[in-house]
Amino acid sequence: MRASRLVSLLLLLQTRGRMTAQELADELEVSVRTVYRDVESLGASGVPVYADRGPAGGYQLLDGYRTRLTGLTGDEAGSLFLAGVPGPAAELGLGSVLAAAELKLRASLPGELAGRADRVRERFHLDAPGWFRADEPTPFLATVADAVWREQQLEVRYRRWKAPREVTRTLAPLGVVLKAGRWYLVAAAGERVTAYRVVNILDARIRDEPAARPAGFDLAAFWREWTDRYESSVYTATATVRMTAEALARMAYIFPPEMSRVARAEATEPDEAGWLTTRVPIESVRHGHIELLKLGADAEVLDPPELRERFATTARGLMATYHPAEEA
Repeated sequence: MRASRLVSLLLLLQTRGRMTAQELADELEVSVRTVYRDVESLGASGVPVYADRGPAGGYQLLDGYRTRLTGLTGDEAGSLFLAGVPGPAAELGLGSVLAAAELKLRASLPGELAGRADRVRERFHLDAPGWFRADEPTPFLATVADAVWREQQLEVRYRRWKAPREVTRTLAPLGVVLKAGRWYLVAAAGERVTAYRVVNILDARIRDEPAARPAGFDLAAFWREWTDRYESSVYTATATVRMTAEALARMAYIFPPEMSRVARAEATEPDEAGWLTTRVPIESVRHGHIELLKLGADAEVLDPPELRERFATTARGLMATYHPAEEA
């Protein structure tokens, strides 16, 4: 533990230049007294570290000194794939590993490239979750990720949408995917490979048996195919809708991507009053009613008849609520 801390202290001084004892203590999460002892140990081992006194002082390395202790461990190298998403890395239990890997990588770069890396970090940031969505509780995410990494079978108790609601499955985990702030486990159950919402896992236990990985399995390719199939299976019906051009443009911001994409592709040219007709994929009459209500008076459902009637019922209910005298 202390050896690792000494290396971290050395790399901090190499990458950031002069740092006070308090700054080092804050970074390493130790006391200032511990920093004093560690700096003395570095000096005794031959590292040219010296202190400048005064308000603007601090510890720094002799100009030109660079350590070669920048080799990444296997876990640290793997965590760099998540360098743009520190939040998800922490959820997977790799937060501290990622921090150590970034520090070592930064220390190994020549001055010009290190400065460029700092500029990239200052100017680009990835925020994975979608808007207006709280983080999902995923207490078994670290267990799932561990099973994927170790290629061990995973026994899960899972909540699904159809009866029986709770089932127990033994899975061969193949990968973990973060999609719009939601975690998915891609796994094989027998011959069937599919995706499971991690938030629906009620319990998880890694088994001693190894998990067989299909030959040539490509996680990214599977995910593209699975999402295409999923979207096709979800939108099982369509609604014909008359709407304003403004409403069509607004769909891109308030509707699921597939619904707005098809609506734009199927839209006719607007008439002189700015109205057009298009086709919108829906999951069901109830789903179409909930979604298309977002467009308010800028849209009119033409088909199917049961969806149009549901809107008429809604309109009459709204009239009775907001203009009871007129309705009477």
